[in-house]
Amino acid sequence: MSTIVVDTITGASKTGPNILFAINAQTGTSYTTVLADSGKVVTLNNSGAISLTIPPNSSVAYPVGTRIDFIQTGAGQVTVAGGTGVTVNSTPTLKLRAQHSGASCIKIATNTWQLLGDLASS
Repeated sequence: MSTIVVDTITGASKTGPNILFAINAQTGTSYTTVLADSGKVVTLNNSGAISLTIPPNSSVAYPVGTRIDFIQTGAGQVTVAGGTGVTVNSTPTLKLRAQHSGASCIKIATNTWQLLGDLASS
């Protein structure tokens, strides 16, 4: 059975048994997501701590329901933060647990996101 996937940003569709994710490889100590990250996997690779920012809707108008996946590929711990006016909810923290941990951030309202995944306990 084939799956039809529609990109919510471009409207393009793809039919096939497998869904492929584009990868946006980041190597700095800070990164702010962009509209093109919607539906992608962002890898974060640095030996130092990494600050990942989700920008406000006024800067990047992701549709509600947008999902962005993250993987901490380096040793530097990733901390997710909301830009001005943005709330990122999670439990227990906003930090990925360790190298090779993954998390997803889903937009649930105009400036509200939910982070879930392999998160640090403190």
